[in-house]
Amino acid sequence: MLRLLILLLLPALGFAQPVVNVGSKRFTESYILAEIATQTVNGAGEARAAHQQGLGNTAIVFAALKSGAIHFYPEYTGTVAFELLGLKAVPDLDALNRELGRHGLAVGVPLGFSNSYALAMLESRAEALGIARISDLFRHPGLKLALSQEFLNRSDGWRALKRAYQLPFAEVRGLDHGLAYEALVGAEVDVMDVYSTDAKIARYRLRVLQDDRGFFPAYDAVLLYRADFPQRFPRSWQALQGLQGRIPATQMIAMNAAAELSAQAFSRVAEGFREGRFAAGAPLIQEERRSFVQALLGPDLWRLTAQHLLLVFASLVLGVAAGVPLGIWAHRAPGAGNWILGAAGVLQTVPSLALLAFLIAALDRIGIVPAIVALFLYSLLPIIRNTETGLAGVSRGLRDSATALGLTEWPRMRLIELPLAARTILAGIKTSAVINVGTATIAAFIGAGGYGERIVAGLAVNDHALLLAGAVPAAALALLIQALFYLLDRSLVSEGLRAGN
Repeated sequence: MLRLLILLLLPALGFAQPVVNVGSKRFTESYILAEIATQTVNGAGEARAAHQQGLGNTAIVFAALKSGAIHFYPEYTGTVAFELLGLKAVPDLDALNRELGRHGLAVGVPLGFSNSYALAMLESRAEALGIARISDLFRHPGLKLALSQEFLNRSDGWRALKRAYQLPFAEVRGLDHGLAYEALVGAEVDVMDVYSTDAKIARYRLRVLQDDRGFFPAYDAVLLYRADFPQRFPRSWQALQGLQGRIPATQMIAMNAAAELSAQAFSRVAEGFREGRFAAGAPLIQEERRSFVQALLGPDLWRLTAQHLLLVFASLVLGVAAGVPLGIWAHRAPGAGNWILGAAGVLQTVPSLALLAFLIAALDRIGIVPAIVALFLYSLLPIIRNTETGLAGVSRGLRDSATALGLTEWPRMRLIELPLAARTILAGIKTSAVINVGTATIAAFIGAGGYGERIVAGLAVNDHALLLAGAVPAAALALLIQALFYLLDRSLVSEGLRAGN
């Protein structure tokens, strides 16, 4: 009996373990390094590590770290110095830590390689134009450039590079890093920004342009962490220090290749690192690219489904709780109704990523909470509008008849008007639910999970199977919700009202 009780309590004890949240940015190398760190912490046995995948650009991940939503994430010394601290040069780790200490943060565990920004062209195109250095671009103002959004907007990115080299390009296309390689190979663009450890540089035969004016500093890979992490999790910190100097650039390139070219899962690549499969001299195991079915039925399917359902239905419940009363108010007070519908319409026009960024700052956190709030705000317009429209469709004669029978204002609303408007209101709720299924995929950009996690990761490595493995379940869920609301319509709305509509 005691043994059975212990077995039953084991899952609860596992969940009672403290959780270490590890963040990553939205590119292959960050995913892999964060997964290595996650497995390292789990191996220490002190805490349960959770990898918050692909949280977005540097600003979002740094905000998550400062707020305590994550405990650490892989970063680069050049990014810390220029982008986060606004320094003019990259000092040593001690100097960086003095500056970071003001934010309650620290940097450490140099991983053993540097991953600098660079500009690259197809070797054949660069050879034909005689371009070998960044300064050579000055002589070719007609070239088409496609740069990642982060590089376009970093203080140590495109604008500073353009000034340093006096480059003539007025228009530059912003393009996701994972897609820019395909655009370059397809001759849609001529120049893109790359990371020096990108695996696709060799595969696509790119020429990395020489930084002949020494603009780019060393971007040494490190861990950026909350200053209290070593004291709170001493065994985990000791295990992470074991990663110091263990990842040379050649090994990092090989791991990036395994994820991007062989479509190995990030967790599988991290396991391979821990098993020594990417060590110098070790034969690389070429695995077959996973099929769509393998990606679709991956071990994360049920976790992502649960997260997506939580995002959709939690926001929908809030939307119904607020939208129906607001719709009633809009119907009963036309003057206020114009303002209510106008405000809901304006919320609908705000770009989802902009709204998420605002909510992260306002709520000082990332993840589920700001995602649910954003989806709730997006769900309001269809519910409010359909509630107001449904109530406006109830004839004046029916209202007068109810009043003649002795019903006062609110009993008439509850017993007569709302039931008559139920089908229209339900259609608005259905519209909001279906919209939220698609919009919820954006929530993966701030670590809220759901099917968007696969879509974001698929974009990072240009893995079409993984992209579809996120998009198809979302589409299937939207169809399932359509069917569910059809059944609700048949069960909650009388046959007479359905026939009347």
